[in-house]
Amino acid sequence: MMLTIALIVAVLAAISLVITLANVLTWPRVEPAGEPADGRVSLLIPARNEEANIAACLDAALAQELHEIIVCNDHSSDGTARILAGYGDRIRVIEPGVLPPGWSGKCFACDALGRHAEGDWLLFLDADARLQPGAVRRILAQAQELDVTFLSCWPQLEMRGLAERLVMPLLNFVVFTLFPAPLQFRRRDPSLGLAHGACIMMRRQEYLAIGGHESVKNELFEDTRLARVWRERGFRGACLDGTGTVRVRMYDSLRAVFNGFQKIVFPAFDGHAGFWTFWVLHATVFWSPFLFCWTAFRGEPAGLLFAAAAGCVLLARLALAFRFAHPIWSALLHPVGQAVLLAAGLSSWARVTWGHGLGWKGRYYYATSASGEDQL
Repeated sequence: MMLTIALIVAVLAAISLVITLANVLTWPRVEPAGEPADGRVSLLIPARNEEANIAACLDAALAQELHEIIVCNDHSSDGTARILAGYGDRIRVIEPGVLPPGWSGKCFACDALGRHAEGDWLLFLDADARLQPGAVRRILAQAQELDVTFLSCWPQLEMRGLAERLVMPLLNFVVFTLFPAPLQFRRRDPSLGLAHGACIMMRRQEYLAIGGHESVKNELFEDTRLARVWRERGFRGACLDGTGTVRVRMYDSLRAVFNGFQKIVFPAFDGHAGFWTFWVLHATVFWSPFLFCWTAFRGEPAGLLFAAAAGCVLLARLALAFRFAHPIWSALLHPVGQAVLLAAGLSSWARVTWGHGLGWKGRYYYATSASGEDQL
């Protein structure tokens, strides 16, 4: 029995390594702009309690070629409004109104931004994202060159603390060991839709045609779901490596990292079956080999297979570290980071299942207890 399990684990680890190497070697980055791109771009930033991020985000944005910058101050209770007021008429600030039932806060703010925008293209940007010089021109030119009306740039992760460097690379590991990114350019299946919510550009005409963010209004994992809705409606979309174009520091501590992963792990899947498939896969294929590979020293066949699986996982981590400039030591400590991811996943499932809800920026989702002000 153990030998059979070890064989299955080794085969799946090898397949994930092949997918990872295909992504690392062939997934394109946003290229430098060639011919000038046509179209007015509205930069749209949802902001809720972003006093630590919004100024740096806007300073980078104001150096871009843009038609307008609109910020949605989503009921911030910190100094966000004061900072926004300091930019005067260089930006436009709107309020989203009261969050209706059945909406996630970010989707409602983004929908309000989309309705107020005047540009031909809408560039939704998270407040913790930083556009690099010439980024907007490159993104627009790339969208037109690829003939797509939806283009997301997977941001370069900025990591400073020990916890960030240990765990955050797993975000890319989770995606690029399973998702064959190059296939999105060859096939138009909705399941091949991929996006990172930190940076998504959409042509306004198609955005309004699908109903804006209302089409994904109850999603916490709205970015990839929006990319798939886009494809379902027959429009062309793509996601590129945005290294050198946009960078983001998503979380700044172990607690923030854990809470961030907790917020998205369960909602990323369609219910309990999808979640448990993901969790068991990661527990058995990407973590358990490190628990049992030591038996290879005793010459046990199962141990040798587990050691081979662990080697595949480490090679995948090292390949991603090379591609995305992640710390090598983080890849070598993969079992530790993987354990944090698995724990965050269990916590995400438990909080939804037992009604405590997933908290984010003062709101609670999937909550059935009195502590949850918002329910989906």
